[in-house]
Amino acid sequence: MGPEAIRQRLANGRLHKLMPGVYAVGRPEIGARGRWMAAVLACGPQALLSHRSAAALWGIQREAPGRPEVVVPADLPRRRPGIRVYRHRDHEAPGKRSVASIPVTHPIATLVDLAAGIPTGQLEAAINEADHLDLVDPEQLLAALDSLPRRAGVSRIQALLEASTESLTSTELERRFLPLVRAVGLPLPQTQVWHDGHRVDFFWPNLGLIVETDSLRYHRTSFKQAADKRRDNAHAGSGLTTLRFSDGQIRHEPAYVRQTLARTARALATRARHRDD
Repeated sequence: MGPEAIRQRLANGRLHKLMPGVYAVGRPEIGARGRWMAAVLACGPQALLSHRSAAALWGIQREAPGRPEVVVPADLPRRRPGIRVYRHRDHEAPGKRSVASIPVTHPIATLVDLAAGIPTGQLEAAINEADHLDLVDPEQLLAALDSLPRRAGVSRIQALLEASTESLTSTELERRFLPLVRAVGLPLPQTQVWHDGHRVDFFWPNLGLIVETDSLRYHRTSFKQAADKRRDNAHAGSGLTTLRFSDGQIRHEPAYVRQTLARTARALATRARHRDD
């Protein structure tokens, strides 16, 4: 479409300019995905949505930045009005993906980009959300980092995962649970491990105790509740005890959670001693 045809359509309202060379058809109102697509198109055919914008598109983070964030090859100019542009070399990222037809950085590259600029708690939550969404699990992520050049985001994720092998939680709700564990004198449990074909939130092998922390988001449907029951029954068949605590109990009834956890742990420890005797 030539310049004159574009000018005519702008004049009669059939096109609406969003960014240089990028137009909305029919109406100027576009949502977040429209803004992200426009930003990528404005930055050229090799551009990818990146950083916090990519995290929001993947669903790894809920909050998106005001300005779209885009990454382009290192030899291209960085300045684009209304867009935050980063540069990378081809070997720094595992490869592009597409979500809702928007070219976007791979989930691993997205997490590495995030890691350089967000607090540790948010980074941990982003890694675990990527795991929940089956985009990449922590083990795959850690292995993939070895092939990437050393930079701040890579080193920070490696340090977090290697230091948190026994205490990396899967949601903010679970992170709230660990201080309650410490308060009753229990050692830190294994987290996000597989047992009887199911991934469990917290596991004390010496006690035979599993604790699941149920957020509303992941446990509100009847289908999910039925799956939870099947999971608990499988653990019971293996001689394990499962406790479940809800979002509201962990946030607003910590005394109840501590008492239940302590009482159950004592009973299981006593049972184990009698069994050994």
